[in-house]
Amino acid sequence: MALQDIRQRSGYLFLAVVVAQIILISAQVNSRSGVPVLESVIFGVFAEVQRAASRAVSSVRHVWGSYIGLRRAQAENEDLRRQLAAAQIQIQEQQALADRSRNLAELLQLRDRSTLQTAAAEIIGDAAAPDFRTMTIDKGTRDGLRPDMAVIAPAGVVGRVVVPSLRAAKVQLLIDRNAAAGALIARSRAQGVVVGEGDDRLRMEYVSEVAEVSKGDLVVTSGIDGIFPKGFVIGVVESVEKAGGMYKRIVVKPAVDFRSLEEVLVVLTPMPGREVEGAE
Repeated sequence: MALQDIRQRSGYLFLAVVVAQIILISAQVNSRSGVPVLESVIFGVFAEVQRAASRAVSSVRHVWGSYIGLRRAQAENEDLRRQLAAAQIQIQEQQALADRSRNLAELLQLRDRSTLQTAAAEIIGDAAAPDFRTMTIDKGTRDGLRPDMAVIAPAGVVGRVVVPSLRAAKVQLLIDRNAAAGALIARSRAQGVVVGEGDDRLRMEYVSEVAEVSKGDLVVTSGIDGIFPKGFVIGVVESVEKAGGMYKRIVVKPAVDFRSLEEVLVVLTPMPGREVEGAE
């Protein structure tokens, strides 16, 4: 066993001597370029190590730069999204203001065209039950409102005041099933009564079977009910059918879109029939 260890150590020693001899020879022998072989080999080895290290550093820098660039792009995108959202909100606000201004301008034009005394009111609530179509406005008795005063909009007739309080009032819409208004066909002057259906249509009753009525005819108030001033638009005839009796079956599409109302005018001027009742 000891002999084997001695042989291994001798082998290692011999190998070390050989390597040292090669190194010494390489240090003394020059290459074709005049540089010692040993120096050239060592330089080549270290150059390759430097090349590998440089590539690794470049890769790390590239990855880090991409990461930083991505984070910066994400931050810029978030900022742009916030700016876009703010701009969209501003556009909506401006559109709402423009719509409100246009509605108020139309309301003022209606008031200026009319010789009636009116009060502008804003809608603050509504009830859309099929059997009871009403809305609440922000004007009441302190503003001169009384029961059965007509309520109108630039497009046409809205309804009438039914329950006024000090600072608000309930308005029965013309499409309510219990609502009615004296009406006539503007073209032929055929008279009748428009009643609500509870939905978005009206029915014109008591129009003679021989009266001249056609689809598309304009329907206006007749003024005979003592509530609605004469000549205000109610709607247009949507369909006309023969009922087989004394009267036609007429469906009227309201001129007012009750779902988009925001402001209305309340007619304060008493109708002729109301003036007599007030005097009594």
